Amino acid sequence: MNYKPEVVMIGLGYIGLPTAALIAKNKTQVHGVDINPKVVETINQGKIHIIEPELDEAVSMAVKKGYLRASVKPIEANTYIIVVPTPFKDKNEPDISYVEAATKAIIPLLKKDDLYIIESTSPIGTTEIMMSLIYDSRPELKGTLGIAYCPERVLPGNVMYELVNNDRVIGGIDQKSTEKAVSFYREFIKGDLHKTNARTAEMCKLVENSSRDVQIAFANELSLICDKADINVWELINLANKHPRVNILQPSCGVGGHCIAVDPYFIVADYPMESKIIGTAREINNYKSFWCAEKVKTAKLEFEIKNGRKPSIALMGLAFKPNIDDLRESPAKYIVQKVLQNSNDEEYYIVEPNIKEHKVFKLTNYQAAFEKADIIVFLVAHKEFKELNLSEDKVVLDFCGITSGITK
Repeated sequence: MNYKPEVVMIGLGYIGLPTAALIAKNKTQVHGVDINPKVVETINQGKIHIIEPELDEAVSMAVKKGYLRASVKPIEANTYIIVVPTPFKDKNEPDISYVEAATKAIIPLLKKDDLYIIESTSPIGTTEIMMSLIYDSRPELKGTLGIAYCPERVLPGNVMYELVNNDRVIGGIDQKSTEKAVSFYREFIKGDLHKTNARTAEMCKLVENSSRDVQIAFANELSLICDKADINVWELINLANKHPRVNILQPSCGVGGHCIAVDPYFIVADYPMESKIIGTAREINNYKSFWCAEKVKTAKLEFEIKNGRKPSIALMGLAFKPNIDDLRESPAKYIVQKVLQNSNDEEYYIVEPNIKEHKVFKLTNYQAAFEKADIIVFLVAHKEFKELNLSEDKVVLDFCGITSGITK
C-alpha cells in the first residue's frame, strides 16, 4: 500500500492515539506525531504505551494493515489534528505553547483547502490565535483553510466506545470551516455533531468539566462537614439521592486527571472576578487532598500512642480514578507524597495495581500490603480493593467509599 496519509495527528497520548487508531480503523491513512521517540517506536511495532481497553487491538491492526504510522515529525496531509497537552505556567495560567509549537510545525506543509483542527483543551480564543499565526506566516492561504475546534469528551477506560458514540461540539472560525470539520468527523463518529463557533466550542469544553468539578466539590464539602458531625457521608448521600430531583455525586480524596482538575483554571485565569463558584470549587477539591493527608498523619500518631510502636501503613491507589493507569494530576499521588514527607520511621506500602513500576515510589502488591499494614488508607476505589476482607485489627481510612457498600 502506498503511504500517503490523509490525516496527521500531532500528539499520541491518551486521546491522540485512540483517535488516530479509530480513524485508521476506517481505512484512512494516519500519520501520528509524538516528540517522544520511544512512543513512536512502540506504536510502529503495533503496540501501545498506555492502558486503554480495546486500544491495543485497534493499534495493532491499524499498523499491520498500513493505515497508521508514527514519527517525530509531521508530513504533508489534508487534515491536521492537534492533540497536545496544555499545561500551566505559574499562578495557574494556561500555557498554549505546545499547541503553538505543533501549529508552527505544520505551517510549511499547509495547502489550499486543508483542514486544521484543535482538540487540545484551550483557553477561549486559542483557535483564533492559531489562525492568525498560520496566516501571518502563510498569507496566501488566508480564507482557504478550514480551521476549527472540536474538544473530546471521553471517559478513560471507555475511550474507544465513547469516541465513536458520544456527541461532539464542533466550532469553526467561520461557517465554511465548521461544515468542513463536521464532514470530516461524520466519517467515523456515530454521535450527533453539534455546530457552533470556535469560541463557544472552546468554552463548552471548559464548562463541562468545571460543572463536574463544582458538583464534586459539593460532595467533598459534605464529607468534611459529616466528619465533624459524626455522620456517615456515604449513607447520607445515598439517602438524599432518593429525592427525585437530587443527584449528589460521591466524595473522593480530591479531583485529578487532565480535565476536571485543570479545565476550571482556564476560566478562572481569564475571568477571575466572575468565576467565584468555579474558583471556590477548585479550592475545596484541592483542600480535600490536604485534609486526607492530615487525617493519615493523625491516625499514625493515635496508633503509636495506643500501641507503643510505629505503625505500618498501606497507601492504596495512585491513579486519579478507579481502574486506570493514569496518574496525571492525581490527588492520591499528592496525598502519598505529602504523607511520605511527614514520615518518621513508619513502614509504608504503596499500591497501584494498574502499573508495574513507578520512577519515584516502590510499589507493593495490594494483597501483600493489605496483610502487612496496620493502617489501610483507601485513596482510589480500584476493583481489586473491593475484594479485600477487612478485619477489626486494621485501622481503615476510607476516602473513596470502598467500605461503604454503596460506592459507585
